[in-house]
Amino acid sequence: MNRPPEDYVVVHEDRLLSLTVTCFEKVGLSPDHAQLISRLLVNSDLRGVRSHGVRAASGYTRSFAEGHCNSRPALKVISESPTAVVIDGDGTLGYWPMVEATRHAITKAKEVGMGMGLVRHIGHYGSAGHYTRMCMEEDCIGFSVQGYRGQGNAREQETKPQIGYFGNPPLCFAIPAGDEPPVVLDVATRILADYQQSPEFDDLLTRIPAAFFKSIGYGAVASLLGGALAGASLPEADEIQARWSGARHGGMVMAIHIDTVVPGQSFRKEVDRFVKDIRESWAPLPGYEETLLPGAIEEKNMKHHRVNGIRFGEMEQASVRDMCERLDEPVPWNE
Repeated sequence: MNRPPEDYVVVHEDRLLSLTVTCFEKVGLSPDHAQLISRLLVNSDLRGVRSHGVRAASGYTRSFAEGHCNSRPALKVISESPTAVVIDGDGTLGYWPMVEATRHAITKAKEVGMGMGLVRHIGHYGSAGHYTRMCMEEDCIGFSVQGYRGQGNAREQETKPQIGYFGNPPLCFAIPAGDEPPVVLDVATRILADYQQSPEFDDLLTRIPAAFFKSIGYGAVASLLGGALAGASLPEADEIQARWSGARHGGMVMAIHIDTVVPGQSFRKEVDRFVKDIRESWAPLPGYEETLLPGAIEEKNMKHHRVNGIRFGEMEQASVRDMCERLDEPVPWNE
């Protein structure tokens, strides 16, 4: 899904950002809230993360307009310690509450070495990389996951689903470098994508079971840290979800201040050495020309798209066109 599209129109960053802000404001968000979500969504498109870019705004704006998520939340710090903060998202999407939690986590990490932000009663928070990159920009290593209420319960399905296809929560680690691209593992936990559930993939369950055991484990850990630890399933969540049906998620972000444990310059130098050695001394995967670690392609895409415009594929166009028609706005590309 996140490969560059073969057929596309070019959309420039400023026009895409302006449209998205306008659409969110039309469904009730404050200007600052609309700007924050829009900026993060456009950042995903700039990085080539097509699955979590502005194409998601159509569903988000509909969710706000139909009252599934709170367009005017009153965020509240529920509890705080020297190392952790817990924030109530008041039924809104996860973007703004998670940004606030990340800011708190970074502040605490710089004070005591590590900081954690937890958010409950929120909707989808998008790409986990939004929050870990914030940590990285402040000389911290970042880690983030999201979970939701009832995750893992498949009793309502007619037949028991295959455990190899279990879950797919977001997970991200972000590790800053010096001159080399940072290492940013921004993924969903399952070995196969959501659309890769069909008989043609079933034989992989017996051919490479170890890979599926790992992804099941990653999904379980991410679900519990991003959901249960964040308090997404506490008793009061029933009342919140009855009011805001889209607010069934929680989120977690952790920041590790590098200079607290090792000189930052030395750490970045070693990351650079590691990234360079991998690139120069290992052969690429079949069908690829370069040996790159996670995060490098996103850095390349960001530079390309900022100069040349974003390659907007058919799935992005269809989603944004739907939003524009519904909210009476022109599409941000030339048709």
